[in-house]
Parts: sequence; C-alpha cells; structure tokens
Amino acid sequence: MIESIQLHFLKPGQRGTISKVNGTGALRRRFVEMGIIKGETILTERNAPLGDPVAYLIKGYHLALRREEAAQIEVLLNEDIHG
Repeated sequence: MIESIQLHFLKPGQRGTISKVNGTGALRRRFVEMGIIKGETILTERNAPLGDPVAYLIKGYHLALRREEAAQIEVLLNEDIHG
C-alpha cells in the first residue's frame, strides 16, 4: 500500500498526487481556490534560500506555500520524471 506524505517533504523535482487536503475554514477555502484539490498533480520546483517558502507548480501555474501550509496537504509520491 502506498502511504501519503505531507507536501513539504517533497524535494525539488519530485511530483505528488494530492490525496488529502486538511485545514479548516479560510485556509481550506484558499487551497480550493488555488486548485489544490484531491487528484491534482503537484511538482516541487525549488526552495527559498532559507527553506521557506517553497515554490510548486500545479495546473500550469507557480505557487509559493509556507511549510506550515504545505504540511496540511498530503500527497502520494509519483515517480521522479525530472531529468
């Protein structure tokens, strides 16, 4: 069985499929508005020099999330297609 991990654990170049979106209220609504929904593929592009925020690519656009926000999103790790 494939286990889901929190989004902020993905390294640059790794892709994951969103399996669960946690959070409540305004944060959850914001995630949905940004296209962060179950079944979408998300790519970790790069980390900021001090590690926060992290840049992601989802639905063709770039998105920066803080690690604490990314910890609310669970993904299934996809094969590394980078390279």
